[in-house]
Amino acid sequence: MYLKRLKDLREDNDLSQEAISKVLKITRPQYSLYETGKRDIPVDLLRVLAKFYNTSIDYIVGDTNIYKRYPKSK
Repeated sequence: MYLKRLKDLREDNDLSQEAISKVLKITRPQYSLYETGKRDIPVDLLRVLAKFYNTSIDYIVGDTNIYKRYPKSK
């Protein structure tokens, strides 16, 4: 699964692959594989990225164009 928004979000926030890989606690080459679509990114890492970018997993994977994060449920 190629997730163009992974790269777009990273670049829009002026971050390097190295910086994001540290957030995810993985190596930069491993993150690069996710960003280029050579490997599918696990859901647990998508959750971390959604929280980090303050958006939803749906936005990251392209299921919606609404950037705003969903409200927390009670």
